[in-house]
Amino acid sequence: MYSFAGIFGGSVGGGNPTVNYKAFVNCLILVWEGEPMFAYVKGIVADIAQDCCVIDVHDVGMNIHISAQTAARMPGIGQEAKLYTYTSVREDAFWLYGFLSKGDLEMFKRCITVSGIGPKGALGLLSVMDGDQLRFAILAQDVKAISKAPGIGKRTAERLVLELKDKLDLGPADISTEAAVYGNETGTVMDHPGKREAVEALVALGYGQAEAMKAVGQVEGADTLDSSALLKQALKKMF
Repeated sequence: MYSFAGIFGGSVGGGNPTVNYKAFVNCLILVWEGEPMFAYVKGIVADIAQDCCVIDVHDVGMNIHISAQTAARMPGIGQEAKLYTYTSVREDAFWLYGFLSKGDLEMFKRCITVSGIGPKGALGLLSVMDGDQLRFAILAQDVKAISKAPGIGKRTAERLVLELKDKLDLGPADISTEAAVYGNETGTVMDHPGKREAVEALVALGYGQAEAMKAVGQVEGADTLDSSALLKQALKKMF
């Protein structure tokens, strides 16, 4: 497979990089055959907006679509960044979507397999929560939290949960520490009657299932409290 370095190689003597057009054309062909053009893009941040950024790679500006979460965590202009990418090729467009972690990229790829969710919708989901938070929301079947994403209505959120909940897990090998904590809370919360009642009460008050379980799970000494006391303490965690 051709690499990006193979397309933009340095010239003899360390001058400006030369472009291997044959390799570039072959990369385009590989995209049409189903292989990704780029695994990642690494270069200097030239510009950042809420939904896209420009990465300067050997004097070539790569315009890459990103989520709002990614934009907020990007290195500053003039600094080096590495984005794991997804290449989208259509008859009228050739787009790159970039993510700071492989986990976010994998969740993006999962989301676009769901009917009714395209790259724009998947970026919207990853703009309101990161990949680990989205994974947990799907496993918790928290349709309310998922439907907060722009362009994602209740029915689409329900379809996302239905199609992906059995394909995801909370194994420590592929999620962050934060999500692992959520996973531990899920088990202990739902196994404790008082905690379960507190979660149900929070959901009835309009909070999402995921944030309700997180808040109840963070209450100190929760095992010794009744549901009423748990609810009061959990509500404090919401603010």
